[in-house]
Amino acid sequence: MTEQELQLLIGLHSDTPRQGPGSPAETRKAMALAGIDKRRRIKMADIGCGSGAQTMDLAENSNALITAVDLFPGFLERLQRNARAGGLQDRITTVEASMDNLPFADEEFDVAWSEGAIYNMGFEEGVKQWRRFIKPGGYLVASEVSWITGARPAELEEYWAAQYPQIDTISGNIRKLEQHGYSPTAHFILPEYCWTEYYYGPLQKRFPAFLSRHGHSDAARAIVENEKREIGVYEKYKDYYSYAFYIGRKIS
Repeated sequence: MTEQELQLLIGLHSDTPRQGPGSPAETRKAMALAGIDKRRRIKMADIGCGSGAQTMDLAENSNALITAVDLFPGFLERLQRNARAGGLQDRITTVEASMDNLPFADEEFDVAWSEGAIYNMGFEEGVKQWRRFIKPGGYLVASEVSWITGARPAELEEYWAAQYPQIDTISGNIRKLEQHGYSPTAHFILPEYCWTEYYYGPLQKRFPAFLSRHGHSDAARAIVENEKREIGVYEKYKDYYSYAFYIGRKIS
């Protein structure tokens, strides 16, 4: 992807509530499965936070001190504005950094959280690298695109081989947690509305304004067509893949 294409893609997604499938209900469900509630002050890292919809959910439903990390300052600026508007600026700190070069101390956090972002490193590499930042007995909570059947059509296999060859089954990802020092305590599949209502729907509404803003350039049209193709693949093959949340407890 060229720098121009990357900036266009960021621009398209920068004013969407979420940069991937998810919902407040699913964030709260994962929090409950990791034992996160308002009774205990904990430290959390939200890695690959994007514009921070889930960061706000985490802060509003816990007593956590949250360090939200993303590579793109525009996303962090939007999160900072939302945190101030919600009176949460004292509990949400933003850090501009790459998720594969995090400026954290060993065993700094009770929970390392990542919604729809760990794929940027690959699930296995993420769970392996981030483990050292988690306290013993703490949790890794991450959502990852996953096969939800044992077999799938060749066309779909080819699509994901080009987009993200590390995609694996739920059982395969659970094995990765086990192999890298976690006890998998729970997992669940995100329902369809996390894609359609919270991600693709808001994104599709922004296509006309995005194209107009960029003069319907070839590069802008290519970005939109690629997004439309992704949506079409999901609509056709949603029985075979989804995002799944994985909750793993770090063992000594």
